[in-house]
Amino acid sequence: QVQLVESGGGLVQPGGSLRLSCAASGFTFSNYRMRWYRQAPGKERELVAGISSLGGVTNYAASVKGRFAISRDNAKNTVYLQMNSLRPEDTAVYYCNAESWGTILWGQGTQVTVSS
Repeated sequence: QVQLVESGGGLVQPGGSLRLSCAASGFTFSNYRMRWYRQAPGKERELVAGISSLGGVTNYAASVKGRFAISRDNAKNTVYLQMNSLRPEDTAVYYCNAESWGTILWGQGTQVTVSS
């Protein structure tokens, strides 16, 4: 069964850190570019970070550059998003996305809330 399962979300105070994980199954993970998106209430889904299939190339939204880091472990079929210096405006549902040759897969999302 093709699946992306996110975990690691939760409630954190401003300035805190969280690490999100996305475990993949049912497909050849190392063939897929991986991305993290987020969607805040009342807003469109936006790209947060992406990583190439072998992990050599990463890209970030301007709003998270220098604070977030995307990485992947192809042996564990998992992609991560390390989020540091979190701000209230980072509050959103975070989604994992896999893409390869027009095939696009989505996870169910994990809630991140940054609040004191």
